[in-house]
Amino acid sequence: MSITLKTPAEIEKMRIAGRLAAEVLDYITPHVVPGVTTGELDRLCHDYMVNVQGCIPAPLNYAPPGYKPYPKSICTSVNHQICHGIPGDKQLKSGDIVNLDITVIKDGWHGDTSRMFLVGDASIQAKRLCEVTFECMWTGIAQVRAGAHLGDIGSAIQRHAEKAGYSVVREFCGHGIGAKFHEDPQVLHYGKAGTGVRLEAGMIFTIEPMINAGKPAIRELADGWTIVTKDHSLSAQWEHMVLVTETGFEVLSVSAGTRPQPDWVK
Repeated sequence: MSITLKTPAEIEKMRIAGRLAAEVLDYITPHVVPGVTTGELDRLCHDYMVNVQGCIPAPLNYAPPGYKPYPKSICTSVNHQICHGIPGDKQLKSGDIVNLDITVIKDGWHGDTSRMFLVGDASIQAKRLCEVTFECMWTGIAQVRAGAHLGDIGSAIQRHAEKAGYSVVREFCGHGIGAKFHEDPQVLHYGKAGTGVRLEAGMIFTIEPMINAGKPAIRELADGWTIVTKDHSLSAQWEHMVLVTETGFEVLSVSAGTRPQPDWVK
């Protein structure tokens, strides 16, 4: 495993990239309404990233080993889709929940973040899943500081999700990020406290728990990208990009419209 610690100059570039990614989500928020297609959301985000921000959409044509190139600029995962949902002709309807996952490249550095959106009138169950998933992300972030372990993050997230009656997706995780989209370390959203890599100041990685209302089992759709719950239960995800500091953490994917951290996070 090769974890790169970022220099102060690199951290500043990551702050800019993280803010720009979050600002895409601010921009698209009023457009996430019943009747809009996920393809239209992708087109709007693409144009904003390229023409307004001067960024490169990192997912477009991204092709890790074993995958065909991803065909769109954002990921749109609706209802029982867990992650990597490909935008298309699907119209959002009232009651849907959707995760919009944004990654930009600015001056060679990546910014990565995602949020859940409630479309129209969502059910109490859907709202609770999205809220508990938001809490899971922040429960994980709250563990971050130099000297802690990666297992502390996963353990806290798993405990919070399972206490609420939900399950944690095992096959996908957070990741180191910087000049590359995906770097070491892998950040699992389950595990045992006190185990795994010891955190050091200058590490930057994502914390992005995928939480299912039903069982954790997944399956991949024929498009080769979209991951769904095997039991067709709802799934939610929130994501922030986090810097390890000597005394704690700094969230880098922050903009004017970012939902603030909960009061209980120290």
